[in-house]
Amino acid sequence: MADWNPALYRRFEDERTRPAAELLARVPLAGATFAVDLGCGPGNSTELLVRRFAQARVVGVDNSASMLVSARERLPGAEFVESDIATWSPAPGEAPDLLFANASLQWVPDHAELLPRLFGLLAPGGVLAVQMPDNWQEPSHRLMREVARDPAWAAQIGDAERLRTPLLGITRYYDVLAPLAAEVDVWHTIYQHRMADASAIVQWLSSTGLRPFVDPLSDTLRAGFLAEYTRRIDAAYPPRADGQRLLAFPRQFIVARKADNSAP
Repeated sequence: MADWNPALYRRFEDERTRPAAELLARVPLAGATFAVDLGCGPGNSTELLVRRFAQARVVGVDNSASMLVSARERLPGAEFVESDIATWSPAPGEAPDLLFANASLQWVPDHAELLPRLFGLLAPGGVLAVQMPDNWQEPSHRLMREVARDPAWAAQIGDAERLRTPLLGITRYYDVLAPLAAEVDVWHTIYQHRMADASAIVQWLSSTGLRPFVDPLSDTLRAGFLAEYTRRIDAAYPPRADGQRLLAFPRQFIVARKADNSAP
């Protein structure tokens, strides 16, 4: 895929940051000395960590060079590292008190192995906090796949069903982490985001979920794909009483705390 577009991503920053703030509010840490934002993007979620843990060393990790440029401009006092979450580890001898992953792990494969690996990197008493979009079966994402199967675009896009890591399901994540953790908290929330029109919904998704579909296309094919997708979105999300559209956006949340082995 092409690199991420920070400006496009930030266009709906308030809506994107709300789940991160609600995830952080459920993190059971009175303080932290080392916190890591996995998939930090342009730094909006990292900023939440900096505010909550003002005395901590805060590190943002992302594999997008353009996102990291934006994050460094936003938070010059924080530390940012270009790395892939699938292989990232702290330096030898370092163990984070918090690993925070807001809307990033859905791009990383093999969750049954990934989450235990990340959890194992924590310091005693540390917390793994994860939020992931769970919208693969929503009209917004189902229509992406339907349009992608059209012969006009199918050859360039390939198998649309394989363009994002399947989520395991909230109870499966609990079962993966519960044997390892002192405490696991899981929940599911469906946000209803107010959008001005169908084009606004498409703009929201253009910086995230739509990228694997449109990035392989030429400019001409991309324009045709987006026009057809916007037409279907307009029908799937009709105007409400005030003329706004409601974009249903389910998200999964996981907070797992490691046992504190420091007590005698």
